[in-house]
Amino acid sequence: MSMNTSEQTLFLLKMRGPQTAQQLAALLDITSMGARRQLEAAQDKGLVAYGDVADKVGRPSRRWALTQQGHARFPDRHADLTLELIAQVKTLFGDEGLDKLIGARERSSEAAYARLVDPGLALAQRVDSLARARDGEGYMAHAEPQDDGSVLLVENHCPICAAATACQNFCRSELAIFQRVLGDDCTVERSEYLLQGGRRCVYRIIPIGT
Repeated sequence: MSMNTSEQTLFLLKMRGPQTAQQLAALLDITSMGARRQLEAAQDKGLVAYGDVADKVGRPSRRWALTQQGHARFPDRHADLTLELIAQVKTLFGDEGLDKLIGARERSSEAAYARLVDPGLALAQRVDSLARARDGEGYMAHAEPQDDGSVLLVENHCPICAAATACQNFCRSELAIFQRVLGDDCTVERSEYLLQGGRRCVYRIIPIGT
């Protein structure tokens, strides 16, 4: 599916976080003026806003980012139905029933990831396989190897955000699942969390004994 320039602008801000007009122009292969026009049009619609950040040389740099309305352009599919089902499960079966449902989902997810992540591969390759699996589920995920040997698992979108907001237990065990799937030669930490005001969810996977 091809995107027009305005859609590409929003997509880049979603994937990369705050950007200057010059950075976006380079990524979109358009002029800085063209990028500013795109950003101002998106601002008029309430989809983006800017903040001025002081650069090292002292001249402020204008960085553009998605607003809450802009983030909502990447919708959570069937969010209303999901919330209704969660409410119905709690009404019919209580918190215990909802807990059983979440537990079954966790076991299913872990089994699916374990089939895709080869424990014989290097850590960065294992994280990349897990990121690909999460990306296929709609998390807009990718792996970022770091200079210190750790690897970041970055998730720019949460397709179950509405459900997770209504019931945080839906993502209570992701750390534990990722840990078991990736193996015992690393530790998994969450460094950014969408539900605690972060722009995205980021997991830092650190090798043990290096």
